[in-house]
Amino acid sequence: MRIIAGEYRGRRLLSPEGNDTTRPLPDRVRVSLFNMLQNHFEGESFFDAFAGTGSFGLEAISRGAARCVFIEKDREALRILNENIETLGAADRAEVFQGDALGPAALSRCPRPVHVVMFDPPYAMLEAPPSRKRAFDQFARLIECLDDKGFAIMRTPWPFIDEVERKDTPDVIDRVVVSLAIAGAEGPETHVYGSTAVHWYVRKRG
Repeated sequence: MRIIAGEYRGRRLLSPEGNDTTRPLPDRVRVSLFNMLQNHFEGESFFDAFAGTGSFGLEAISRGAARCVFIEKDREALRILNENIETLGAADRAEVFQGDALGPAALSRCPRPVHVVMFDPPYAMLEAPPSRKRAFDQFARLIECLDDKGFAIMRTPWPFIDEVERKDTPDVIDRVVVSLAIAGAEGPETHVYGSTAVHWYVRKRG
């Protein structure tokens, strides 16, 4: 994987063997995301939850972001993230923390205000209703940290559905579309890329 544009354009990023741990954004999704974020980089603060090896946040820094906070739990991904930051010479603009992106410590690290939040939890976390609620609740708290012109971006599988047993007929399974409404947010504006989708939100005003 390479940096697409900016100061580090063309520089290669290290990644772990296989994609099971970090599940990086496909190139076409990254290109689309950054095209839509045009003019939202220079001098701004970013927060990259579930950062993996840093492809989103390091691209933002390459394009002029003043600061990016990276949250990652997996030790191997964290090691590679730190190596990518060092190789690019981006340490003065990158803050890396190991921990649960859904915990209070991660929330406390979010810049206030922050201009862009990237939230890319594992699909397994989103597919199970209890852990999905925890993820959505944390995402709502991060949206509260946005500045007036900021964006919060969440990636999910697509289509995003639950299979639910009918109470009166347990052997019948209904496919129910998961609600993507987030408390305190306006949105989402959804962009679908095959089996993945990216949802854009802004902080509700007034």
